[in-house]
Amino acid sequence: MNPPISSPAIKIVRSVREQVSAEEWQARVDLAACYRLVAMYGYTEMLANHISVRVPGTQDQFLINPYGMLYEEIDASSLIKIDVDGNVIFNASDYGVNAAGFVIHSAIHMARHDAACVAHTHTPAGMAVSAMECGLLPLAQTSMRFVHIAYHDFEGIADDIDERERLVRDLGNHEAMILRNHGLLVCGRDIPAAFNVLFRLERACEVQVMAMAANTKLIMPSQDILEKTYDKMKPRPEAANRNGSLAWPALLRKLDRLDTSYRN
Repeated sequence: MNPPISSPAIKIVRSVREQVSAEEWQARVDLAACYRLVAMYGYTEMLANHISVRVPGTQDQFLINPYGMLYEEIDASSLIKIDVDGNVIFNASDYGVNAAGFVIHSAIHMARHDAACVAHTHTPAGMAVSAMECGLLPLAQTSMRFVHIAYHDFEGIADDIDERERLVRDLGNHEAMILRNHGLLVCGRDIPAAFNVLFRLERACEVQVMAMAANTKLIMPSQDILEKTYDKMKPRPEAANRNGSLAWPALLRKLDRLDTSYRN
């Protein structure tokens, strides 16, 4: 009688999509898309910076990028799920979480439950304006979205857990904050909203740097006009263009025409 033939064990590897809820997977796809869009528009600084989104159905968990991947490489499966205490809950990548990214994003997610998405950038224009004593000036209509913007003084690299309290205090209920001598920070009720405000804030900083470089007298509207314009431009749930939901499907179509791998 011949001995039984032993079959090698078959290791079944489940995809990330199979291990998370449908709602979390959609958040992962949208967040990966946001990373790709930020890369596409040139708002990156090699491996630095971060965008996060709260995991749907939770108050203390968020998704963030693996520290070691370029924004253009990030896809839905590579995003790391972490909680506000720093515990890594799910990580299918070979990388960890940036310490400063954890401090900044956990602070906002703990305090601002109305803001599901948080983004932080170091762009030349954003860093330049962050170092200007005058702050962000209302030089153009785009800039007037930020007539009321928060500021946070530089304390060194943001890897000190104690800075979370001051970040939250200075942000208040604003949707955007200039981190002095550092860069920009924005938040939104969802990913489309956060990307929308980031795009507009980056554009406002670019306009300011270009206008001031022209070395000519700048025209400033009256405060009444500024307040009136701000009131019309600030985000409202019913205003699709103000909260980013109108442009988001078009931006995804733009991405899909170039590369759909962010959906993996």
